[in-house]
Amino acid sequence: MQPSALPLPPTSPSLSDGNTRPYFLWWTDATVADLREHLADPSPEVRAYWMGALLREANTRDVWLFVTPDDIRRIWLRLTRYLGRTRAMWAFLLHLPCPAWPPPEAFGKRR
Repeated sequence: MQPSALPLPPTSPSLSDGNTRPYFLWWTDATVADLREHLADPSPEVRAYWMGALLREANTRDVWLFVTPDDIRRIWLRLTRYLGRTRAMWAFLLHLPCPAWPPPEAFGKRR
């Protein structure tokens, strides 16, 4: 009989407290509650920025406290610009296309 795959617990139980300043948002005073608000923002660009920060900075096991793989897939093309060096890892983990970075259009048309 194989052991069932159990998810790892969060790195800190305080990540369930809305007043906690999460370690992965080190450059801002945002709390867990603020992050949840940003991730639910009506603007796709706002959601992409904050989801990118989460995916880029948080321990992978903490990511799933805030988003699902489907959340990531829904905004993948907008999100990739915010992932930095973690872009290829997330593409691999979620079986998504890993776009070339920087995108060719960033250089303008070449002759």
